[in-house]
Amino acid sequence: MEIGFHGHEFDKEERNTQTLIEKTINWFRSKSVFVVAYGTGCGAIEMPPTFTSRYDAERGGVVGVATPRQADVIIISGYLAYKTLRRVIRTYEQMQSPKYIIGLGSCAINGGMYWDSYNTIKKLDDYIPVDMLVNGCMPRPEALLEGFAKLQEQIRNGAQGGWEKYEKNLEFYKKNQKKVLGENLDPSYEADWYMLKQGERA
Repeated sequence: MEIGFHGHEFDKEERNTQTLIEKTINWFRSKSVFVVAYGTGCGAIEMPPTFTSRYDAERGGVVGVATPRQADVIIISGYLAYKTLRRVIRTYEQMQSPKYIIGLGSCAINGGMYWDSYNTIKKLDDYIPVDMLVNGCMPRPEALLEGFAKLQEQIRNGAQGGWEKYEKNLEFYKKNQKKVLGENLDPSYEADWYMLKQGERA
């Protein structure tokens, strides 16, 4: 006998059943991957065809959704400027766990052709945890589908997700974020007319 949560005793057979339940949940999760509709760079042009009838990502269990609170995955599609990074962090932190990030293209891996740019990040994984990288400039929809397939395999196998890494190493990520964004990590809403007082201008 072994002692579980709340003092519950369970034998070896029951422990294996629990593992089976977890495997079943992971299988269902891998077949219902919801991707937030958010394009950060030039790779965004490869995302719409991936969901159209020719490539039909939905047949593999990959579906697009409108808001981060419904999503499991965010795709960093190409280069990522510091200004956009601020909004990506906000979007990622609004997503419910478990959540995953796919880095699409060379720019998300090492800066790509913007490696010497003053306002583009060079290594995405220093600021937010990346679960799957798809190399190329820009990767075609077939490559993105392969990335989804590999991510789904990770989910099925119960591999540790980047979101767990983010929670455990939050201090590391926040330190790197503040290096490029300053102490205030929240996006600026100065241009949003509905937040201005009457008579003020953005």
